[in-house]
Amino acid sequence: LARGRLTANIRTSVSARLAAAVHGRDVLSALAGRGAVATPTSFEWTRQLRLYYSPATGSSHAQMTKLEVRQVLMQLSYGCEYLGNSARLVITPLTDRCFLTLTTALHLHLAGAVSGPAGTGKTETVKELAKISGKHCVVFNCSTQTRSFTAQTRMSAGMMQ
Repeated sequence: LARGRLTANIRTSVSARLAAAVHGRDVLSALAGRGAVATPTSFEWTRQLRLYYSPATGSSHAQMTKLEVRQVLMQLSYGCEYLGNSARLVITPLTDRCFLTLTTALHLHLAGAVSGPAGTGKTETVKELAKISGKHCVVFNCSTQTRSFTAQTRMSAGMMQ
């Protein structure tokens, strides 16, 4: 399939699914190889970013289906924001640790600030967490161009629309 002629949209979709599948395979083989997971509440399992679907009872559509993103103690309702068919980030152990830190901050109603050298994927990591959660993410750099009152007003007005 991947070697044949594919449209750009299908190729992007297939590569995103392959990246997710490879990450899942690596995580499961690492967990099985170490024998670290004895129960569903083992930290090595709960520290993984997981999606849970639970059919609920009720009459409204929102009550009938519930998709949650879970990691350690954090449970976040999936946002169902359509983000388009876009390329996905390759998940590394460092990305997993960033996700763990950011989701813990969300759980505690705090903010997270990823820091590091330029070009290391900080912005892409935050945007990938938003994609996994189904949430819209707006990223802007705090520079001298965005510190003026008019620039902040224009940016806030654009986000409100």
